[in-house]
Amino acid sequence: MTAALGVVPAERADVAGVIALIGRVYAEYGFLWDPVVEVPDLFDFGAHYEAPAGAFFVVRDGGVVVGSVGVARLDAVTVEIHRLYLDAALRGRGIGRALMQAAIGWCRQHGLVRVTLWSDTRFDAAHRLYSAMGFQRGPERVLPGDPNDTREYFFDRAV
Repeated sequence: MTAALGVVPAERADVAGVIALIGRVYAEYGFLWDPVVEVPDLFDFGAHYEAPAGAFFVVRDGGVVVGSVGVARLDAVTVEIHRLYLDAALRGRGIGRALMQAAIGWCRQHGLVRVTLWSDTRFDAAHRLYSAMGFQRGPERVLPGDPNDTREYFFDRAV
């Protein structure tokens, strides 16, 4: 692994790498993985993550996407964070925090005031990161018909 991994804006060419990254994390958790069902937003990247709709950031190691996060506008003042994923070997090194800081920085630059997200209840390390970054946990939801029996927590904070 490269010594210094930086967060950079994603390009459409990164989509396949982001999908592969998320697939690795799903495998780690024993989740069923069907990208068309699980990440349809990535197949329409421009509509969700290119200006003015949002932004997407990645971390690459030797050309391989090893971290990701997306920001999608919900309305004129609120965004939702999507696709925060990081290869297991890189967790606990501040890279997830750097990805979130890039996303929140983008929100500040664009005058947005509220950041929200939903996170699978099984992603404990991510929940600790969100709490440490000032997010408040809200209600839980169940995704009906989801093959992974997904339950998610809602998180939000001011930008």
